[in-house]
Amino acid sequence: MPPRPDTSVIRASFKGSQGFELSARVDLPAGPVRAFALFAHCFTCTKDVVAAKRIASGLAAAGIGVLRFDFTGLGSSEGEFANTNFSSNVEDLVNAATHLREHFAAPAILVGHSLGGAAVLAGAHDIPEARAVVTIGAPADVGHVLNHFGSSLEEIRKKGEAQVTLAGRRFSIRHSFVADAEEHRLQDRIGSLNKALLVMHAPRDTVVGIENASKIFLAAKHPKSFVSLDGADHLLSDPAAAAYAARVIEAWASKYIPQTPVVPENEPASLAVPASPPTQ
Repeated sequence: MPPRPDTSVIRASFKGSQGFELSARVDLPAGPVRAFALFAHCFTCTKDVVAAKRIASGLAAAGIGVLRFDFTGLGSSEGEFANTNFSSNVEDLVNAATHLREHFAAPAILVGHSLGGAAVLAGAHDIPEARAVVTIGAPADVGHVLNHFGSSLEEIRKKGEAQVTLAGRRFSIRHSFVADAEEHRLQDRIGSLNKALLVMHAPRDTVVGIENASKIFLAAKHPKSFVSLDGADHLLSDPAAAAYAARVIEAWASKYIPQTPVVPENEPASLAVPASPPTQ
């Protein structure tokens, strides 16, 4: 989907948790930027997954700039996926926030899809400027992702590494990933979030069940909100579902973002970083 006429998309990159260059896109409004958001994609997805592109485009059209990036070893980013784990993903997220802070403005909104939602819940504490956190189809426990490894999980435990098929693609998963996932206690992070939280989930999500949304919501303190993505699938593959999610996020987050633009209309945000060609 090409950018809307009133938005633009520029390329960016920054160093990730392991020192590799991570590929990013920044969706920018044509006029004043009300705030910036940071988007974390789903497990083994990329910044260009349909949901990420459409939500970023929708938010940009409403005046919110969005940085979306590929985690280490995924998409166009450098590094080896097999050497990563949830902790390194969270560090990648914090580094992405640093890039926004240094070149545009610190993110006021954090949005995470699926395991990316768990990452924003875990990493929000290290991004003090973030005032609002949004999860979309997120698991309430990092270890939930291990349920998708099937019989390969036992092989990983015994041999230290195995090939796992996820969304039709083969990935090498090491025991360090499994051990790291099992060590995280996301409930504690949610309870001490100290930021506004919006939990979005599809009731018929067959990848991450709706009960995860209930656990996240109950663990969080107010202010918190829940929105049902009725009729949507886990990946928000229906364009209408992604567009709806973007509209709801913008309306909800408006209460928590600055009242004055962080980048005025007479100071194009594209000048805040080294020039790079626009991308579709």
